[in-house]
Amino acid sequence: MNFRPRQREEPELNLIPMIDVLIVLLIFLVLTTTFSREAQLRISLPDAPGAAGEAGHAQAVQIVISAEGRYRIGQQELPDSHLATVKAALQAAAGGNPDPLIVIDADRATPHQSVIMVLDAAGLLGYRRVSLAAENRGGD
Repeated sequence: MNFRPRQREEPELNLIPMIDVLIVLLIFLVLTTTFSREAQLRISLPDAPGAAGEAGHAQAVQIVISAEGRYRIGQQELPDSHLATVKAALQAAAGGNPDPLIVIDADRATPHQSVIMVLDAAGLLGYRRVSLAAENRGGD
């Protein structure tokens, strides 16, 4: 008879099946989650009925942006639509005024990137007074 104490096996926790279950749950959640598609939102930009713009600003620099993304500052049409060109034309049109009023008159179909480029050029030059022109549709 063998009365020597037998070595007891230590209980162990096997983590591999638990990791497998977590991976399956993660894959399930990723596949069933719906993601919003921001690029497919259709928006219509509002008019400004009854909004009276700031009139009488002789020192205002007017920037007209066409639907094709062409720029005209004052009476001068810019040769290209690069940021450096827009920035130089803005600075020249300001005529030494440290913070002129800049009025952006953009077509309804103008890409937003064209307007953002003008805002970026004005910000780089330190101009803080920027206004967006809107049509008065004869509202109240």
